[in-house]
Amino acid sequence: MRRFAALFESLDTTTSTLAKIDAMRAYFETADAADAAWAVYVMIGRRAKRSVGPALLRAWLLEEANLPGWLIEETYASVGDLAETIALLVPNGPSDGSAPDLSLTDWLTARIQPLAQKEEAEKRRLVVGWWHELPYRECFLVNKLLTGALRVGVSRSLVTRALAECLGQPRPQIERALIGEWQPGVEFWGQLARNEANPQIAHPYPFYLASPLEESPERLGERANWLAEWKWDGIRGQVVRRGSHCVLWSRGEEIITDRFPDIVDAAARLPEGTVLDGEILAGAGEAVMPFAQLQQRIGRRKLTPKILKEIPAQFVAYDLLELDGVDFRPQPLRERRARLERVLLDTATPVLRLSPEAVGNSWEDLAALRTSARSRGVEGLMLKLWNSPYGTGRQRGAWWKWKVDPFVVDAVLLYAAPGHGRRSNLYTDYTFGVWRGTDLVPIAKAYSGLTDAEIRRLDAWIRKNTLERFGTVRSVAPTHLFELAFEGIARSPRHKSGIALRFPRIVRWRTDKPVAEANTLADLQQLLSEPSSDDAR
Repeated sequence: MRRFAALFESLDTTTSTLAKIDAMRAYFETADAADAAWAVYVMIGRRAKRSVGPALLRAWLLEEANLPGWLIEETYASVGDLAETIALLVPNGPSDGSAPDLSLTDWLTARIQPLAQKEEAEKRRLVVGWWHELPYRECFLVNKLLTGALRVGVSRSLVTRALAECLGQPRPQIERALIGEWQPGVEFWGQLARNEANPQIAHPYPFYLASPLEESPERLGERANWLAEWKWDGIRGQVVRRGSHCVLWSRGEEIITDRFPDIVDAAARLPEGTVLDGEILAGAGEAVMPFAQLQQRIGRRKLTPKILKEIPAQFVAYDLLELDGVDFRPQPLRERRARLERVLLDTATPVLRLSPEAVGNSWEDLAALRTSARSRGVEGLMLKLWNSPYGTGRQRGAWWKWKVDPFVVDAVLLYAAPGHGRRSNLYTDYTFGVWRGTDLVPIAKAYSGLTDAEIRRLDAWIRKNTLERFGTVRSVAPTHLFELAFEGIARSPRHKSGIALRFPRIVRWRTDKPVAEANTLADLQQLLSEPSSDDAR
């Protein structure tokens, strides 16, 4: 654990990409194989099952810190992170290296994971003992691992770059080995080092991701070199049909087969050794339903015949990754799409259909077509180079998403909460509202869009203008107006405002306008009745 703590410290104290890669590579080259595998597991964002909840940790902190409760709450509010608050307030073990040093593997498999099966009193005895035994940084990390909330501060792509350099393996092979389900340990690290494919028959491929097109598409060259498709507003997925298995994966590397039995039943007709990339949508044929209805399929514990009938699902395929057990990704898109079309024709089921080409002879034609995106229930256009292979991750150049301009609204800052990681001591998570009569009603939360200088200035203002506190959340004087962008709007009985915004983010701080000129709830409700909204799809 001490060496992993040192790695975490290195990653947490630098913004240099090269420095982070160097630190990870050095760790992988010298760490025990099992520890290296577990470190990868943690750093790419995988979470083991939570063994102790934050409520228990907080209660034990109040008992162990020997400090007034109000002071602990003030410290927590200032720090913004429970694991760090514990490490700061509970007397730690010696930091001179004399404390026992278990491996990362032993901590996770022999100490933390078995806690889930123990009684609460025994959990308390063990965890509190670790608090007093470990030095600050290791205590902090153990608390994070206990709750499954450790964020290391490196992207998945940086981890794979470091692994590729350390192991001397092609990065795409590393990417594929890390996708799907795998168990950290010596065996997995050996397979990774030897470039052996994951043996799971239902293993998916890493997804190829498009980059946003923020300039005129004319800079891409000849229109004839590009396939144009609609950018569907659903759930990205892969259908894997191998042997007797037919599995549906989400882009988040979750198996969602049980959520979409209608798609899986149809995919069972595909030839053995076929993998499709595409979009999961609600609706039948071209009658695509709103994304909010698709979410109902995901959110329900039991899919009744009534739900399956009212909200049917379909898989709109736009790429062929494997056919007859052969990896088709190196083939040019034109060949992949031609073979995909034949496969879907032979399968002959309306639940699996080809993503249609958006027809336009020129960039001007496509620009005009793009303006109809929202009325069609899509987010814009996808542009894909006809002669390109299927890549890994977000490789710029061959796949672009040309989205329609977002909706915007002017809203008032109402609440603020601390951020995470490096920003845990700053108020960076904001709640905004609009006018309903003479009152302000919350409509959205947003976490991104401000510069570091703006965040620091707003943080200082929030601390001086707090009206009330609700744990770590502060309500503030309704003084500041912000322009928010969002991708869609839908009715939501779960929210006080009756609406929910999709992907809200801050565009700018409207210092040029008073809060009296913020939008109204009626303005947003008007969007619900327009054909450009989610509700009208």
